[in-house]
Amino acid sequence: MTGASREAFDRRVDSALGDPVLQEVISSGQDYMQALQEQAKAELDWPAWLDAVEAVRSHTIAHLDFYAAQFADNVERLGGRVCFAADAAEAREYVAALVKRKGAKLVVKSKSMVSEEIGLNRALEEAGAEVVETDLGELIVQLAGERPFHIVAPAAHKSLAQIRDLFSTMAGEELAADAGVLTTFARHVLREKFLTADIGISGCNFGVAATGTVVLVTNEGNGRMTTTLPQTHVVVMGVERLVPDLQSLEPILAVLPWAGAGERITAYVTAITGPRRPGDGDGPEELHVVLVDNGRSSILGSKYEKILHCIRCGACLDACPVYRKIGGHAYDCAYPGPIGAVLSPLLDGLERHPELPFASSLCGACSEVCSARIPLADYLLELRADAVAAGGGSASWTAGFRGFAEATRRPRAWALGERVAKVALRPFERHGSVRWGPGLLGLWTRSRDFPPWARRSFRELWRSRRPSGS
Repeated sequence: MTGASREAFDRRVDSALGDPVLQEVISSGQDYMQALQEQAKAELDWPAWLDAVEAVRSHTIAHLDFYAAQFADNVERLGGRVCFAADAAEAREYVAALVKRKGAKLVVKSKSMVSEEIGLNRALEEAGAEVVETDLGELIVQLAGERPFHIVAPAAHKSLAQIRDLFSTMAGEELAADAGVLTTFARHVLREKFLTADIGISGCNFGVAATGTVVLVTNEGNGRMTTTLPQTHVVVMGVERLVPDLQSLEPILAVLPWAGAGERITAYVTAITGPRRPGDGDGPEELHVVLVDNGRSSILGSKYEKILHCIRCGACLDACPVYRKIGGHAYDCAYPGPIGAVLSPLLDGLERHPELPFASSLCGACSEVCSARIPLADYLLELRADAVAAGGGSASWTAGFRGFAEATRRPRAWALGERVAKVALRPFERHGSVRWGPGLLGLWTRSRDFPPWARRSFRELWRSRRPSGS
């Protein structure tokens, strides 16, 4: 990790830790979500469902080339158009060119993490279109000029008062800090956008290869409005977001609402199979599907391949103690939390996010709750090793661990180190613990106490208890 990247990360972390409103809303939000998710484990045969999800995702990713081709063929057979985008730039260029060709002035979007990943909104604005996020959480962060804070709940960090201020600015008048009032205002504004939009853009939870169907899982009606009312519908999806057939969706649709929102069933599961056909009462005249690679193919066959099994439930964020303190924006990438700490360095390059694998306590909570059984904690550890092997490790840390390794091989050196540490820590001890100190000790004691050095080491205790002559 470079000094500059570490300093930038530390600044983002300090900002989050120093924001009392942020700390309160994220803590209460995680408590709420974890309580709901625990109900799922009590009501369902949870391990069996996770086994089924893992089986579907493992099979699909192992045969991704076949299913991607089958999906694309079926979309085109039904009258849609497919673009395989090798990277973010190619995906942006395709959609921006479509906006220009259509002369589109207004684009409405439903929730899409991939569009955030590729930086689509700015490209469309540069192409001359107004872009409006229609998911309520996404609209809030768009008004605030921020990234989504959470994979499932983009505005989980905003208090009701902060949302009122954003909507009041949009309305040009003071609105009440009331959830019903603010939702009604948003609904009124967005309804007009839906009715006048030239193009609707959505993400895709899963594409069904056997039928060419795009499946959206949402809790707001905006997804259906975005994909139905405009004359042109554009789907932006990661190429790994596929399942073989409709039957394969069953375990995923059972697990995803519970893991993502603590619900038995989501409000809307929308299945879109092709553009409007003759005789249909509604639907877009054109359907474009942009299958985004952007680094995913390089993960296939690697030791990190299972990261592509992710179903984007966000449960790892809700369980992570680090996310609980630093929040989503400290990660400074499209995908925050444990999934982002692994996925973003793999997609963008470890050199662009060298700090993310270290933004973890390695407690394993993310691996425990993962709906697709991805070994996230193991991957974080592997990425740390990759970062050090690439020369990204701190010289002082490298020297320190080498010294530690040498000391463990030499009992006399170890004993000397114990005696030096005991004396060195003594000036910093207060009331039975070390609460401040210089250097690395200061980084630790900035947020937690350090235990005092034991009066007698384990080795000393062991020798004192061994029978003489043994």
